[in-house]
Amino acid sequence: MMDRIIAVNSNCYHGYSIEDAIAGIKAAGFKYIELTATKGWTEHVFPNQSFERLLEVKDLLEEAGLIPFAMSGHTNLMDTERIPDFVKNIRLAHFFGAKYIVSSIGEAHLKDNAVASNEVVAEHIKGFLPYLEKYDMILVLEVHGDHGTGVILKEIANLVGSPRVLVNYDTANAIFYGDVDVVKDFGDCMDKVGYIHLKEKAAGRQEWDFPALGKGYVPFPEVFAMLEKEGNASPFSIEIEFTAAGPKDLAEINQAVQDSADYLRAQGFNF
Repeated sequence: MMDRIIAVNSNCYHGYSIEDAIAGIKAAGFKYIELTATKGWTEHVFPNQSFERLLEVKDLLEEAGLIPFAMSGHTNLMDTERIPDFVKNIRLAHFFGAKYIVSSIGEAHLKDNAVASNEVVAEHIKGFLPYLEKYDMILVLEVHGDHGTGVILKEIANLVGSPRVLVNYDTANAIFYGDVDVVKDFGDCMDKVGYIHLKEKAAGRQEWDFPALGKGYVPFPEVFAMLEKEGNASPFSIEIEFTAAGPKDLAEINQAVQDSADYLRAQGFNF
């Protein structure tokens, strides 16, 4: 098994505090965390929090032995009015020492509602390269929404043409949004994949049901074998989003995080 970062996305604890997330992720034996800073959804850390509060979270992470190597800073990258928001997220990620910032592209509609071409999307993303350079960050574009397959994102990453912009392959979103065969789609874009959201899928394709790893039908063993064969050491970040009703309580989230850890250990991963 290749050495790789195996983390948990704090968004698993949507509706609960960052303190809850840190405690649960640590208890399951993980050493890495993806912090979530998604406006109006999960603001575990956020640019508008006081410096004192951000230092407090930084200290809590250190005490727990959790490394915040990545930050989920979802912003509509196609909305020029939101560009300053995303730049703040890049700076916040840098403050925590993160190497990766995760975002979906956002719905890429122009003013007349025509869908923007991949070329137009790539030009927008190129605008962030100076900030990524300045703060030594890698932007990973998540399989999501209009950009629901790895193949689409690979094309956009190729058009951007920078090692600082890669694909974040989300194994459940490719089913939910993209309606693709995950193994084929993943294989077709793997050379541009630099980050992976390990997300499980259960129930119908468009049903909101993202349980603990091993509790659905995503072909993880095949995905792991492909990564190993190609020598792709992209970090893993586990994301559990439950059903539309959400988890019934904190204990259910902690159990799902623990179950996911057990599943990966059973697949031969050490962390």
